[in-house]
Amino acid sequence: MESLENRIERLELYLELLLKVTDLESQPFYKLVISKNLNKKELAEVYSICEELDKKYEEQKKQGLIDFVPLLTQFVGQLPYKLNPHETIYALQQQKLYPGLMDKLASLVRRVY
Repeated sequence: MESLENRIERLELYLELLLKVTDLESQPFYKLVISKNLNKKELAEVYSICEELDKKYEEQKKQGLIDFVPLLTQFVGQLPYKLNPHETIYALQQQKLYPGLMDKLASLVRRVY
């Protein structure tokens, strides 16, 4: 039976090869996840935060609210410590994940910071 160490080494090799053939420039959020060594739980947290805030953003927009700084504050406060908020917002925006929310957060970041 193959040792666990050998299996891990082989998986690392396969991952390195896949990263070389995958265009990560067109997937900046996934590139960020890999470069910051996020684990499955941390990635799920990011998606959960984005889902929650995306719903809040759409509700608030329908209600006619125009101040979304609290959403930015919540995003920054809940983001895993490994991730830089500005970098994360930009990567999500460029990859077109949660586009309405990320466009708004990006504009707030430019305005507030």
